Amino acid sequence: MFLRKGIIAATGLFLCLFLVVHLSANCILLLPEDIARSAYNAYSTTLRESPLIKIVAYALYASIILHVVYAVIVTVKNRQAKPDKYAVNHSQENSTWTSQNMGLIGIFILLFIVIHLANFWARIKLGLGESVGTDVDGNVDVYEVTYSLFQNIYYVLFYTVLMVPLGLHLHHGLKSAFKTLGFYHRKGLRVLSKVSLVYAAIISIGFGVIPLIVYFK
Repeated sequence: MFLRKGIIAATGLFLCLFLVVHLSANCILLLPEDIARSAYNAYSTTLRESPLIKIVAYALYASIILHVVYAVIVTVKNRQAKPDKYAVNHSQENSTWTSQNMGLIGIFILLFIVIHLANFWARIKLGLGESVGTDVDGNVDVYEVTYSLFQNIYYVLFYTVLMVPLGLHLHHGLKSAFKTLGFYHRKGLRVLSKVSLVYAAIISIGFGVIPLIVYFK
């Protein structure tokens, strides 16, 4: 069980780092269009063509798969191990709503990832769906794909609302990951709890607000 939780923790921390980089890139969308298009497309081209970034990308894909698979396994094992013969359940006194519903929250996040990949990764990387043009510099116009999606109010609302479960997941998951990996310093855990909250707020609000700003540009 420790190995499984260790894998969840390690892959989760890696994904947390990825989200910081991803959010930083998305901030380019807030720049004036003539600057944003060129910068965003150049950045995307670098990600696709750099051998080092390709290795990181494969590590990212593997981390997502391992994180999801082992999270499902641990959730199922925990439920099987729970004695249901007790008439009184004090779980709410010992854990938060988020920790008790990480499985449900994870389903919403997984749904978001699948739809997000279908709209971006599958179209740009695999060439599925409507073809993607190039900008004046000859780079694949990923900016146009992103901008077009963020002009769809239904997608914008879907994207923004799903940042709520992401924030809850990050807040609980970041704290739990360090504890799983052996960090039990009392004062350190209190600080870590606050850092986790700030991190989760920045990531979820950042990702949630950008589509709205682009939509109302």
